[in-house]
Amino acid sequence: MDSPGDRHQRVCVFAPAPLLTVTIEQTTNERRSDEVHLHAGGQGFWIARLVAELGVDVVLCGSFGGETGRVARNLIREEGVDIRGIESSGSNGAYVHDRRSGERVEAASMPPDALTRHELDELYGIVLVEAFDSAVTVLGGPHGPAVVPPSTYRRLARDVRENGGTVVADLSGDPLRYALEGGLDVLKVSDDELCRENRATGNDAQSLIAGMHELVKSGADQVIVTRAAEPALALIDGSVVVIEPPRLEAADHRGAGDSLTAGVAATLASGGSLLEGLRLGAAAAALNVTRHGLATGKRPEIERLAPHVGVSSLEAHQ
Repeated sequence: MDSPGDRHQRVCVFAPAPLLTVTIEQTTNERRSDEVHLHAGGQGFWIARLVAELGVDVVLCGSFGGETGRVARNLIREEGVDIRGIESSGSNGAYVHDRRSGERVEAASMPPDALTRHELDELYGIVLVEAFDSAVTVLGGPHGPAVVPPSTYRRLARDVRENGGTVVADLSGDPLRYALEGGLDVLKVSDDELCRENRATGNDAQSLIAGMHELVKSGADQVIVTRAAEPALALIDGSVVVIEPPRLEAADHRGAGDSLTAGVAATLASGGSLLEGLRLGAAAAALNVTRHGLATGKRPEIERLAPHVGVSSLEAHQ
């Protein structure tokens, strides 16, 4: 029997309101004019799905309401992701993307409704208990500024860390600012997010590194910055490392950052190092861009691709 404080090799993902996604694709079937695909979506779900694919137990904590919430919950379960959720009085968000031209064109979008105070209290209690029983907790974005108060991220980060848990965040905007106040073990952001929020003066390496050091001062122990097609950077214990996956032609770049976060979280939950997590996550991200699904990929291919990811110090790279 587990003693108090024991944590399982499991990842808890905070996904306040997963999405329902509808994608229209051009078919290769001569008997059809179009193909319509329904999937669960949202950053938290995409991360959770890939963590499960990598062979690590994962639980997604979120709210579900309305028609969109009912469908999203069932689709998440079909992906093999465990759910701990609440029934909300509002509706989950949804979008319709048209990819028949080869590019994503948003045809319709519905933001999620905000949780009531009682719903937020109920969800917070659920995610807190699940986080206490997990090795790693991932804080995913809310997909709407009003779903939960940004201060929720500060409370959750602080409560989990002060009770021995590891917190990984993939956030931006106010949720990121509040999460930093609570303290983070690992933060993943993109270079565009750093510049957009005036945390870096430019997309060049030196400006980004300066921004990463500021994020450490603000509350993140380790920082990872993704740079689209350029090698990602990580600030680990004061030293900068460069992560170089194989260069592959992208079918769809979306979801690569979530894949990286999933690889890091899965590795840390399994007892691996952050460097090992970066290599696995970068392999997952590289494979993801060759696919049309977001944060998708199969474990055997990701693990075989990982040794082809270069991880070196910034000095060695220059």
